[in-house]
Order: sequence, then C-alpha cells, then structure tokens
Amino acid sequence: MNPRPSIIPTFMRFKTTFQIMYKPILLTGLLFTTMAASAQEKMTPELLWQLGRVSGETVTADGKTVIYGVSQVNLKENKSEKNLFAIPLAGGTPKQLTTGTGAEGDVMVLPGNKIGFSLKGQWWEMNADGSNPVQKTNVDGGMQNIRISPDGKHILFSNEVKVKKISGKDFYPDLTRSNVQIYDNLNYRHWDTWEDGNFSHVFYATYEDGKVGTPVDIMADEPYDCPQMPSGGPEDLIWSSDGKSIIYVCKKKYGKDYALSTNTDVYEYNLETKTTSNLSEGMKGYDVTPAFSTDGKYLLWLSMEHDGYEADKNDIIVLNKTTGKKTNITKGWDGTVSAARFSTDGKKIYFLAVVKGTEQLLEITLQKDIAATNEKHIRQITNGDFDINDMISQQGNTMVVTRTDMNHAAEVFTVDLVKGAVLPLTTVNKATYDKIGMSKVEKRWIKTTDNKEMLAWVIYPPDFDPAKKYPTLLYCQGGPQSALSQFYSYRWNFQLMAAQGYIVVAPNRRGMPGHGVEWNAAISKDWGGQPIRDYLSAIDDVAKEPYVDKSRLGAVGASYGGYSVYMLAGVHENRFKTFIAHDGLFDLKSWYGTTEELWFANWDIGAYWDKANADTYKNFNPSEHANKWNTPILIIQGGIDFRVPIEQGLQAFQLAQLKGIKSKLLYFPEENHWVLKPQNAIVWQREFFSWLKETL
Repeated sequence: MNPRPSIIPTFMRFKTTFQIMYKPILLTGLLFTTMAASAQEKMTPELLWQLGRVSGETVTADGKTVIYGVSQVNLKENKSEKNLFAIPLAGGTPKQLTTGTGAEGDVMVLPGNKIGFSLKGQWWEMNADGSNPVQKTNVDGGMQNIRISPDGKHILFSNEVKVKKISGKDFYPDLTRSNVQIYDNLNYRHWDTWEDGNFSHVFYATYEDGKVGTPVDIMADEPYDCPQMPSGGPEDLIWSSDGKSIIYVCKKKYGKDYALSTNTDVYEYNLETKTTSNLSEGMKGYDVTPAFSTDGKYLLWLSMEHDGYEADKNDIIVLNKTTGKKTNITKGWDGTVSAARFSTDGKKIYFLAVVKGTEQLLEITLQKDIAATNEKHIRQITNGDFDINDMISQQGNTMVVTRTDMNHAAEVFTVDLVKGAVLPLTTVNKATYDKIGMSKVEKRWIKTTDNKEMLAWVIYPPDFDPAKKYPTLLYCQGGPQSALSQFYSYRWNFQLMAAQGYIVVAPNRRGMPGHGVEWNAAISKDWGGQPIRDYLSAIDDVAKEPYVDKSRLGAVGASYGGYSVYMLAGVHENRFKTFIAHDGLFDLKSWYGTTEELWFANWDIGAYWDKANADTYKNFNPSEHANKWNTPILIIQGGIDFRVPIEQGLQAFQLAQLKGIKSKLLYFPEENHWVLKPQNAIVWQREFFSWLKETL
C-alpha cells in the first residue's frame, strides 16, 4: 500500500526551443519522442538524482510572474537544498530569488506585491523580485504550515503539543533514565513513528510586521492531529476569505477508533466566538482539502462516502456558506477527483482526475442552482500522454500547472483553459535531457481473462531495435488502488529501467482509478485473484512480440506490488526468471497483526479470525504458496516501515534461503515504506540493476 497523494489521505515548465527538442509523434501505435541527434548518453541512477525537483508555488499579485521551487540533491552531503525562482508567465529567463540554506515553503502572495515564505520554522518576506529578504518572526521552537490571514492581522500555523502520557518518565518522573513506552490502546505507531503523546495542533495569533502575539491553540487538550498524519500539510488548515475563521481538517478519533476509521471532517473555528463547528457532520469517509471561492460564499472539499475505505470514489462537495446546504456535484460522474479549486470568477470548478492511465485537467460549470450541477456539466480540458500534477494558479484563460510524463520530471507548464493546449514554461532539467536518449512509450490495450480491455504502458529502451530481443520487466504497482499514470518517480523510474536495456510492461490492472469506479473497486477482497491474472495477461500478451526474450522475464514491485511479486512467485508457472519485491506483504496473517492503519486491512482483506475471510487467507496469501517458490528473488525492506513491517521481508528472505533459492536481502534500517535518503536511494538503484544483470 502506498500513501495516498497529499490527502493522502494518509494516503498526491520554455517554449519554442523545448517544443522543437521534445515533440511527441505517433507512429504505428508507438509514442516516440524525437531528440537532438547528439543525445547518446543513457540515464543512470546518479544522473537521475542530479535532476532538479520542481514544485509550483504561486503567481505574483500582478499576475505576471510565476514563483516556483527547485530542490537539488547533494549526494556527498546526503541531503537536498530548495530555492525559489521566478519566471515571467509569458515566458522568458528565470531568476533565482533565494540562496540561503534550508527549504523555503508555505509560499504566498502578500499585499504590495511581496512574497512571504517559511524557512527553518520562521516567517520571511521579500519583494517579488527576491530583493530585501527579511526574517519577520523569531518564535521559540518555530512554526509549521504558516499562513498569514487575508487582512494581514493574524498568523496561522501548526505545532506539536504534549497531550498524553506515554513514556516511563511521563508516569514516573523520578525515573528519568527509564526507556520504556506504555500503551493501553491501538495506534501506538503510525507510518514510521511510535506514538509519544505529542499531537500536531492548529494555532493562531495576532500578527503585526513580524510581531507574533500569544498563540491560541484551537484544539487544546485534544489527542488529535492537524495536519493529518502521516503526510498532511498546509492544505489541511486554511483561512476563510474574510480572515474571520479557520477551516481545518481533522480525524477526531483516538486509539482503536482512529486505527479503524477514515472519517476525517472539515471544521470551522470562529475567531470571534472561539467556537468550533463540524461542516461535514454526518459524512463518514475522508473529507479533505477545503478551498474557498474568491468571494467566500462557497467552500468546496473532496469527500469519500464510506468510512474505512481509503480509496473510495472522491467527490467534490460544495457548501453554500449562507444557507449551509451541501451539494455533491460529481456524484453521478464515473471517476474520482484528486484535486479541485474554484475559478477566479466562481462560475466553474477546475479539478484533476486520472483518465485512462493519465492525469488530466477538467472543469465543471456550476449552474445557477448548484444542486442542478451534475456530470453533464463536466468538460475535459487537457488530453495527452502526460500527467497534470498540480494546479498552481489561474490567470484569466490560463492555468499554471506542473506536468510530468515517463520521460520527464515535473516542470511548470501553462494550460489554455479554452483550447486545452499545454505549453512548457520552465526548463530546469533541459541540459540533462538533451544529453540522453528518450524512451519510446506505447499505450497498449490487452484482453484480460474475463474478456475486459486493460490498458498497459510499455516502455522501450531509447535505442530500441525491433529486430533484437530484450529482457522484459513486469512492473507491479502499489496502492493497491494508486494510479499507474504518466508519473515520474525517482526510484521506480521507467526511463531509468528502460535505459539499462529493459522493456518495461506496466499494466493498469484491476484496482486502479481512471477506468471507472467499478474497475477501481474490484481489487478489494480479491488481491490474489483477478488482479494477479491481469498481470499475467499483460506479460503474456507483450511476450508474444518477437523482440521480447521470453526466457528473460522478470517481475518487480513495491508494497502491494511487492505482495504481487511474492504471490507471482508461487503461481507464475515458471514464466519469470527473477523477482524483486520491496516492502511487500508476504504473510497476510502476521501483517494484519502488525500493521497500523487497520481500516485499510479490514476493508481490503478482513480479520484473519473471521471465518468469512478464511478463503482469502488461504488462497490469496503468498506464504500459503511458498512450496512452489523456485525463482531467484531480491527482497528489500525498510526497518521503520510500520505500514508493511519488517517481519514481512524477513519471512520471505528466510523462506528463500531455507529452500536454497538464490536470494538477497537489502535492508534499510532508517527507511520507512519509501527510500528517502539520497545515498540510500543510490544503493537501492545499484543493487536493483546489479541483481537484474546477475539473474536476468
């Protein structure tokens, strides 16, 4: 399971020159990317980690300049450095705005065409051209997720507060050298952190030119977190348009109740009355990412219907702040929304959604009677083999976004909201991409065993020659309900895999969004059934091609993808020559007993002691098929992965060793479900490709 994008819920660009250099053209079913003739080098792990990581931030008050961030990794120092840049919306030469150490965040436009941002826990302000940067605050302990109110009179932020006693010295102050944690409830650890009794709370204070008044904790004494753990951010706490109230997202449940539920709510705190109201009262699933219309009359958020179902259909809810009426405007639409915002005139809502293996920008035109708005009023604006990752700002008929595809990391682009044209604005990584060959990418439709049409991405080596034969990798996506779209990962990077001489097959098997709600939901309680058959259908179909070496097939994946590899190891009937599984579920019973977000385990698998789930634990449990394992396998495991705890990787490795199967364990003591430290990531890549070279 991968965390969901930003909400997530625990679990989300240079014009003429670039367009000539990078121009997709469709030939005989294959998407080719034309490159300069000098592009002879291949992507390597080291080169991948030299890429600048671009984040869209905001647009200046005059609407003329886009502010964006670029993070650069220093492999020697094993850390990254982020700075802010500016580029004219009409295109032009970028300018670096910040040069200090640390990562600038929480960027926002301030009156007087100034830019505000957080750095090392304090609030800074500078002119829009980067001149005169001034640290405005000096708050003890710092602040997180900082926002200045619309009228500039208050500051909003989050910080951790001690609420519960957990450690031995909490209970026994005389035993200061004790090292023990005491629990009497579930959710004693989450993602990669043990519960220590501290909770992230929302604060506000008066603010006047850097002077911060006495902070007010609007969640005083509550054992709840905002932002949401483990991956919530500033989207979880916002100001109302008039600055008179604070809107925040929180799951107000504790212990076992928290571990079993996805019921977050959208709350409003009134600064004048100092009272809190639940705006999503009675809505039982995830309610997240609130956003106001420009005039403040309407509030939208994304909502899931069912408690405990983290990958449920995500709908747009619109609340009329005057009448209190809530309307689900995408209820009848057969898709799921990943982000939404009002148009500047309040007449439309722009949103992002996965559509057939890509993430696109769409709009829904609001009717005079909001309740009359439905799926008939939706229009898809963009269309192509790319992902629109984030909406930064609307400026008239232009939307500033970030965009990726399987050959390119995120850059800032503009979208013509009328014509749908997507044009690049930044070129942070152009020098690198000019040096390397691009992969050919094919969108292929495959017939499944139950006679359905399944999309699969097929990625080819940059110098692909159909007259040759190539080793081929089946990529198994995690989630299990995460989209397999035109994303660009710095670890599971298809461009990098293909550059090493492998064809990569990446199927949109059952469980992925973008193909309708039914397809998305079909994986729950069927992990080892049709989704696994979908994987085999994909590799069998592509393996029919004369350029695929059927004697050199491998399967790789992480999380549910790692589970899929373990499952395939017992049922593949000698199709594959090698496997790589990262943080995969090997034994469902022991996993259920040690994972933390039990709402997910209950919805997708169910408790092992419930006889109704007996077939799942027998038929869809990789450890039950261990007697059939006979193929070399590389097992990767994070030491502080509490989503898929360490015993899963250790059990799989021990099995392979005891059965005499060629195997290797790659253990990262300080990594969670992901590999975040740069040098660890390079080791990961080197071992990944070393294993494939050795066994495939």
